[in-house]
Amino acid sequence: MINHLLDPFISYGFMRRALVACFALSFSTTPLGVFLLLRRMSLVGDALSHAILPGVAIGYLVYGMSRVAMGIGGFIAGVVVAVLSGWVSTMTPLKEDASFAGFYLGSLALGVILVSLRGSSVDLEHLLFGSILSIDNNAIYFIGIIASITFLTLALLYRALVVESFDAAFLRVNSTKFPCFIQSLFLALVVLNLVTGFQILGTMMSVGMMILPAIAAYCWTNWLPYMFCLATIIGLICSWCGLSWSFYSDIPAGPTIVLIASIFFLFSVLVGPRGGKALLFRRHSVIVSKEKK
Repeated sequence: MINHLLDPFISYGFMRRALVACFALSFSTTPLGVFLLLRRMSLVGDALSHAILPGVAIGYLVYGMSRVAMGIGGFIAGVVVAVLSGWVSTMTPLKEDASFAGFYLGSLALGVILVSLRGSSVDLEHLLFGSILSIDNNAIYFIGIIASITFLTLALLYRALVVESFDAAFLRVNSTKFPCFIQSLFLALVVLNLVTGFQILGTMMSVGMMILPAIAAYCWTNWLPYMFCLATIIGLICSWCGLSWSFYSDIPAGPTIVLIASIFFLFSVLVGPRGGKALLFRRHSVIVSKEKK
């Protein structure tokens, strides 16, 4: 069993590169997913993953399959959508999730139309679902740099992010600009990691590795440092198992990794001490015990 899990990564360089890229992505995206979950912004991450598509498509149309050009284009598109959504929610009665939904649906449609102007269905599938097994050394360096920047920024702003997640009004007492700065920097990190993730998993699934391990960890603990560690470990396990499964079954690697993360999520919801099913059983046992009394 151990040999089957190790052999693909020992024998093939493309499997080692894919594993390193997935590990780097797990270290940077899963803490962001935990913060998104604490801020009740899980769907905002999904919206931003779609919102980067027009920028990626423009980068592809101008420079072809250049990861750098598509990454820069995706980052600009994601930041523009985040800024516009924040501005609309500030100037109108609309909540932030509603404005994000409006912009990301338009962005997704625009991206698909842009790719169809010169590309093919194969190109569109490549952009939407990524190609993890074609990762080269330059892409790994790029992912490593983004992961390092994210990790260091989160470490420096950890206390402010935690306070802003649980009690944003506390930060606004002394300054109204500081919470906006924290929120903008956090969304920029989310967009940056989604742009990095689309090269591995595609725009449609990059948010899966960000949110699913975080939700699974949330079902097991309410202690924040433990939640960060557990989410990262789940992300690493999903990456390893997903790549191994796809290698032996000859199925797409990116969707396989996200599918395993979904299985972790479902298992945690059913079995975890903070999962909905566990709470349901607990309430049922309390009701039964009260009826017996």
